[in-house]
Amino acid sequence: MMKQLSKEQLSTLKNSAAVQVPDASHLQLPEKVLQFGTGVLLRGLPDYFIDKANKAGIFNGRVVIVKSTGKGTTDAFAEQDGLYTLCMRGIEQGQQVEENILNASISRVLSAAAEWPAILQCAENPEMEVIVSNTTEVGITLTDDNVHAVPPASFPGKLLAFLYHRYQHFNGAADKGMVIIPTELIVDNGKKLKDIVLELATRNSLPEAFISWVAQSNYFCSSLVDRIVPGALPAKEQEAMQQELGYKDDLMIMAEAYRLWAIETGSGLVKQRLSFSEADSGVVLAPDINVFRELKLRLLNGTHTFSCGLAVLAGFVTVRQGMEDADLEAAIATLMLQEMVPAITDIYITAAAATQFAHSVLDRFRNPHLAHQWISITMQYTSKMKMRNVPVLLRHYSRTQEAPQLMALGFAAYLLFMRSEQTTEGEYKGTANGQVYTITDDHAGWYHAQWKRLEPAVLVRTVLSNTALWGTDLTELKGFATAVTNMLSALLQEGPGSLLKKVNHVKMSV
Repeated sequence: MMKQLSKEQLSTLKNSAAVQVPDASHLQLPEKVLQFGTGVLLRGLPDYFIDKANKAGIFNGRVVIVKSTGKGTTDAFAEQDGLYTLCMRGIEQGQQVEENILNASISRVLSAAAEWPAILQCAENPEMEVIVSNTTEVGITLTDDNVHAVPPASFPGKLLAFLYHRYQHFNGAADKGMVIIPTELIVDNGKKLKDIVLELATRNSLPEAFISWVAQSNYFCSSLVDRIVPGALPAKEQEAMQQELGYKDDLMIMAEAYRLWAIETGSGLVKQRLSFSEADSGVVLAPDINVFRELKLRLLNGTHTFSCGLAVLAGFVTVRQGMEDADLEAAIATLMLQEMVPAITDIYITAAAATQFAHSVLDRFRNPHLAHQWISITMQYTSKMKMRNVPVLLRHYSRTQEAPQLMALGFAAYLLFMRSEQTTEGEYKGTANGQVYTITDDHAGWYHAQWKRLEPAVLVRTVLSNTALWGTDLTELKGFATAVTNMLSALLQEGPGSLLKKVNHVKMSV
């Protein structure tokens, strides 16, 4: 019978060619990080960086995880001594990446509900310097929480209680403040968390001296995370991987090769405490991380949004499947590199940085180990188009008055995707290639009505001129309405496959 992964097996695995194995001494490293959340993103990104740094002899610290939810138990972590396998799969600079890494960064996992005193005791550890969180976007909200509860209900309440205990234990020593890095997908997450913690401290009538200590001696760093971590491998792949590695691992997860953790700080002290950043170029410490947010929003998310309707109409289910089609791949690459990159380049984003990021995005789209569904990307299609792509379109026109043909194609495909029939249950369903899909969009009813009453050319102008949808009249952009109308007509008459061949031929000939 296959043995469960545990620290006893490290010596027998040391010479394995199938997995990177940590030295047993890494299990004795001091606890330096308190992590709120057991999810796969944290294990696949921050914990990956910390483990890599430990193996390089740089950070030399481990993670105590706080499990705040009532779902599940901490048993699997205890049984495996916090060890787990990260299977890294993807494409980097056109090359296949397949690495299996035995991660030893987790010291222990504590339940907030059952082990709150032990969590507070971590505040007494002088080597504890960093707090990381991923409690979902809902976690960073202000509620009337009792900081003296066992435990407080909210994440900010738990964080405040931890800081207050540390403040009391070290008598308010300025050098015992923490570096606090939320990874929740909220803009300025560090600043927002700090504001909530300070307000909560006031509501709980905590001492003014403590509130000043929180504000002045602790570093709340906004951060941006970017890595797809699907989590557990499919059952058959999991079984095959365990056979290859020679142990059973109930915590094994997969992550794509690409990784980014951009942390906003200009402090030398913070950089010193986050020394794990030296082990991997995927960790970026910068005084302003908006550049990284803009690149991700426009070139990753925006390209997805411009392409998803077209891909669904063409019959592709996953992003990977779409990128295996030469015509769709060429259109997506040309859209990003020839139309979107020039549009977003400015004094903050260089053409070289944008181009490099675009190529990394194309590598990610081509990843054969991910099955990101196009239909999932179409959820709330309209709001995504407004937030992600209309600003890029406007910036394109601030540089040139020529209609961007592939952006126009993406917009036309969006309009055709939104053509629907209404079911007796009130759902809106579209049809492509004989397959029915569900439209999940707050504006689906409006589009349903427009398609029922308007000819395509009139519909285009009606939609583009709707300032309530876009915040501006897109018919005022020279030639754009005509380009969208022509693309929509071609989609209806020729179909997406034929149109893609024609568009790619024209773009490549220019």
